[in-house]
Amino acid sequence: MAISAEEKATSAIRGKAGEDAVCDYLEQHGYRILKRNYRAKGGEIDIISLRGEGEQTTICFTEVKTRKYSTNLTAWNPMTTAKKRRIVLTAEQYMSEEKIRGKYWVSYDTAYVMVTTDKFPQVLDINYYTADFTADGLGLFIF
Repeated sequence: MAISAEEKATSAIRGKAGEDAVCDYLEQHGYRILKRNYRAKGGEIDIISLRGEGEQTTICFTEVKTRKYSTNLTAWNPMTTAKKRRIVLTAEQYMSEEKIRGKYWVSYDTAYVMVTTDKFPQVLDINYYTADFTADGLGLFIF
């Protein structure tokens, strides 16, 4: 079943609302937002941020999953191994471009955002998972 242009636009508005809310959440918790919607060959990262200071500084690569309230609450699908690989490889590309590989601890985080079904959705809930997954066991060889 094809998705209409209106449904795609509504989904994009919902996704942006979720990402905006997560950025606000992160800033309220002391994170510094470095980049949003970073794209590289083969992948995208919704939010890149820094947490902590000095030797404890961690660069966080956050995937945001936004769902409307009417969606079955069991619809929060865990990310596939393929999606995790794309995120890790895209994060590696970012760190290489910015010449920061090895400078910070690395965390792959996931934010789940529940929004209203309104045309301009309101955020109902955010669940943020720090270090939701690691690069270990993904079959990647990163140098």
